[in-house]
Amino acid sequence: MKTDDVVDLFVIGGGINGCGIARDASGRGLSVALAEMNDLASATSSASTKLFHGGLRYLEYFEVRLVREALIEREVLLRAMPHISWPMRFVLPYHKDMRFEGSTPTSRILDVVMPWMKGRRPAWLIRLGLFLYDNLGGRKILPGTKTVDLKSDPVGAPLEDRFEFAYEYSDCWIEDSRLVVLNARDAEARGAHIMTRTRVVLAERKDDLWSLTLEDTRTGRTWEQKSRMLVNAGGPWVGDVIRQTARLNAQEGVRLVRGSHIVTRKLFDHDKCYFFQGEDGRIIFAIPYETDFTLIGTTDKEHGDASQKPECTPEERDYLLDFASSYFKQPLSQDDIVWTYSGVRPLYDDGAKSATAATRDYVLKVREDGGAPMLNVFGGKITTYRKLAEHALGKIVPFFDQATGDWTAGVPLPGGDFPVDGVEDQIARLAADFPFLDAFWAKRLIRAYGTDARNMLGDAQTAQDLGQAFGATLTEREITWLMQHEYAERAEDVVWRRSKLGLRLDAAQIKVLDDWMQAAAQQAA
Repeated sequence: MKTDDVVDLFVIGGGINGCGIARDASGRGLSVALAEMNDLASATSSASTKLFHGGLRYLEYFEVRLVREALIEREVLLRAMPHISWPMRFVLPYHKDMRFEGSTPTSRILDVVMPWMKGRRPAWLIRLGLFLYDNLGGRKILPGTKTVDLKSDPVGAPLEDRFEFAYEYSDCWIEDSRLVVLNARDAEARGAHIMTRTRVVLAERKDDLWSLTLEDTRTGRTWEQKSRMLVNAGGPWVGDVIRQTARLNAQEGVRLVRGSHIVTRKLFDHDKCYFFQGEDGRIIFAIPYETDFTLIGTTDKEHGDASQKPECTPEERDYLLDFASSYFKQPLSQDDIVWTYSGVRPLYDDGAKSATAATRDYVLKVREDGGAPMLNVFGGKITTYRKLAEHALGKIVPFFDQATGDWTAGVPLPGGDFPVDGVEDQIARLAADFPFLDAFWAKRLIRAYGTDARNMLGDAQTAQDLGQAFGATLTEREITWLMQHEYAERAEDVVWRRSKLGLRLDAAQIKVLDDWMQAAAQQAA
């Protein structure tokens, strides 16, 4: 198949950077197509620690611009997506043996001026960092830092008695893979063409255009698409796209860093998170997760090959268990783990000595040599995805006279058109209008779909009106919505990316769901 249509912008990669750029560009009046070789958010963008955060520890690397941008973005994003993001309080227990990661600029300075500390973090320095964290971003919604007495406050109960006080500060939660899907949906609503399971086999410059050979990975069918500009948001594969797909030479590259997480039984009853600092200078989070679980992560390990599926290794698993056990009164074991996941962060290769020290900032490079322009996206973090897209469009717009200006700040994503403090009201109203929903079900639907939840439920009067039940409140009506509106094709897309109901469904139930979805897709074809 061959198409004569020429789009302004062709985006390779259906992660958060690709979908964010596609949304921003579509809203400026550019014609956009996006291709993702698997499902949306199937790699890095569904394997994060699920946080919108400024990156407190990045202050030790003096990455003040990145931290400030991320802190400002937290509140911009909270307002735009109050259904899938929300404020959280983080508890940072202090003890005298906390240490810096050895290669940070801060640690090197402290080694000179305070050598007797031998790499330990003094309490005053942590408090200074939190003061900056509170004030760099012009915080308006989120409460500031306070000191907590762990002997009397409930947050101290799960911790070992040696921890006497903690600092409590604000950051935010985000449903990462839902963020990607909602950006794709909004891009499509503004005119973009979103293609999943579509691989870009070859990209060639021809007559000041990009000629792209695309392949449907489900059928093997190939066709040609032309574009005036190419955006490479390939994430871990950004280097492969440059050198193999586009066949260009490039000096820039990415450093692949694997971050692994474990999900355990619920370890504490309150809704606050823990920020744990180790004697090796690393940090991990312990976060309330999906009502009945606790999420612990992450690691920083070099990952050699983007084509190798990242998995939480036994070494990483044991590291996280031992790290968390050094804080909790009740030690953790493998028996406490219900799931593990791992993702590869494609960090810009700045030559840092360790994976932990590699910059989390993003780098955007435009290539015009040889004809049609190409923008390559290196690095980035989920908190700053909107600003990354805005900065990317700053480099794209000069090539298109018809493009309009910045617009995404404050514009809600699908389902997010209600006040930032309105979630409980949305849940109550949904439960009142659909009395067959129990508390868990109503909350899950609002947290996933926001105001779109009632569009999805439609005219249902009873649970039976929603069709076949697949378990864990997942019904035929919801699956049909996900297939028609959110690009879901397989059970894995639903239970591990559009939701995390895979934690509540067994293998047999997931297979029943997958069979149903494949049959429905064949019937619709």
